[in-house]
Amino acid sequence: MRRRFTLSVLTGTAVAGSLLVAVSPASAHGYISSPPSRQANCASGAVSGCGDIIYEPQSVEAPKGSTQCNGGGSRFAVLNDTSKAWPAATVGTSVTFNWVITARHATSTWEYFIGGTRLASFNDNGAQPGATKSHTVSLAGFSGRQTVLARWNIADTINAFYSCVDVNIGGTGGNPTPTPTPTVSPTTSPKPTPTPTATSGTTTWAAGTAYQVGARVTYNGVAYQCRQAHTALVGWEPPYTAALWSAV
Repeated sequence: MRRRFTLSVLTGTAVAGSLLVAVSPASAHGYISSPPSRQANCASGAVSGCGDIIYEPQSVEAPKGSTQCNGGGSRFAVLNDTSKAWPAATVGTSVTFNWVITARHATSTWEYFIGGTRLASFNDNGAQPGATKSHTVSLAGFSGRQTVLARWNIADTINAFYSCVDVNIGGTGGNPTPTPTPTVSPTTSPKPTPTPTATSGTTTWAAGTAYQVGARVTYNGVAYQCRQAHTALVGWEPPYTAALWSAV
């Protein structure tokens, strides 16, 4: 009798656990914030009619090996639409691509392509990235309007995260990086001491401040509301982190 009772308790616990897994939200991941990727341009409102990608620019995840901007998955097909007016950032022949990382997956490699040409590959050997990641990539041999495909290959799953960045190579504008984004060591994160906490009113966004869901800030004259609790870092400014902030 005791064994039968124990089994029923374990079964009930397992079912409850599976329900918790089923309803838990998908974690966030990462995307290129500057020069603006297609999903970054959608999230900021620079491109309209993008669908759900405006809320999840960090979630373009699909099996490794795709050459499509959405990774060839069933979601976010709008990123492959070449008829949309994707803004092209004016760059030189060397560009620094800056990622915002909202879930720090163990990483095998980061790859960059134009068409069938692999421009660069960076091997992380299974290390976890920091809150941001930057790679300087040579675009020598290419000119004019091009689309750079970036693949973040995860070490312990079959999947990768994808970002496409439209660029105009050879212009005089250089690499448009609105705010310098430092590379954070995989083993350390900025820990302001003490960490100021935003008040309930509208304040000016500031790196090093702890923001709670619903907090309101202004940045460059635009008001934003916090979507996920976090401590702000340089490179996580509201216009470039739609996973964290929404314009109001």
